[in-house]
Amino acid sequence: MKTAIFSLLALTVLFTGCTKQPECPPPPKELKTPTPPPKATVKADTPVLTQHKPVRITVVGQGVAPCTGSCSPEQALVLAKRAAIVDGYRLIAEKVKGVYVQGRDYVHNMMIKSSKVRTFVDANIRNANIIDTLYKDGLCEVEMEITLNYSQLSY
Repeated sequence: MKTAIFSLLALTVLFTGCTKQPECPPPPKELKTPTPPPKATVKADTPVLTQHKPVRITVVGQGVAPCTGSCSPEQALVLAKRAAIVDGYRLIAEKVKGVYVQGRDYVHNMMIKSSKVRTFVDANIRNANIIDTLYKDGLCEVEMEITLNYSQLSY
């Protein structure tokens, strides 16, 4: 019995043979990756506006009439228009000067407990023109534009 098992095991090893791992192909001699085209960069102190080319910025500000019943419908429309104008000024300031973003995360036991993001704009906008005003369903939309010249912009 022992000889039968031993011979069966020997035949199995003989017919299966030793398997050889396939060889990995040799690494390529030199990979040439295409170089990306150079990006257009603007230095921080380089003015975007030129003296001969003014820039026109157009935005649409939105404002909502207040929900409280303490004012008349006419006052609600005026307040919605004022909110839309302020929103338009904010959008212009964001486009002209940019937005500052501050963020803070509080992590405890490898988990975020709180996350705070604060954005603000620091700009002085004057002489923006109201192009169009649209009222619908308590929402006021004001289209505003401003034209900037090189002489008006202070770096």
